Amino acid sequence: MNSIQEATAASAVEHLPEHGYTGNKEAYLRRLKRIEGQVRGIARMVDEDKYCIDILTQVSAVTKALHAVSLGLVEEHIGHCVVGAAAEPDPEARAEAIDAKVKEAAEAIGRLLR
Repeated sequence: MNSIQEATAASAVEHLPEHGYTGNKEAYLRRLKRIEGQVRGIARMVDEDKYCIDILTQVSAVTKALHAVSLGLVEEHIGHCVVGAAAEPDPEARAEAIDAKVKEAAEAIGRLLR
């Protein structure tokens, strides 16, 4: 990489938002508020002694919604943080940064799969 490419890459990294999801923050917050409402609805169902299968159906819906949020965040991490690490101009620092970000993603995916 020549000095112009290195300067451009460094400049691009400096201008990235802190977190990959920042551009979609409002959408994530809306989804999480909907999920929060669903959880309150499940609590109400339990309080009102609703049929257990109906409650389990709602728990499944919340779980699926949380998984969708989680997968979106993993995708944002890979697209922002891992790609950002790849833009590091110093080859040694780049390799370390990429390894660290990929490891973070792998650990997060592992937690999701437990």
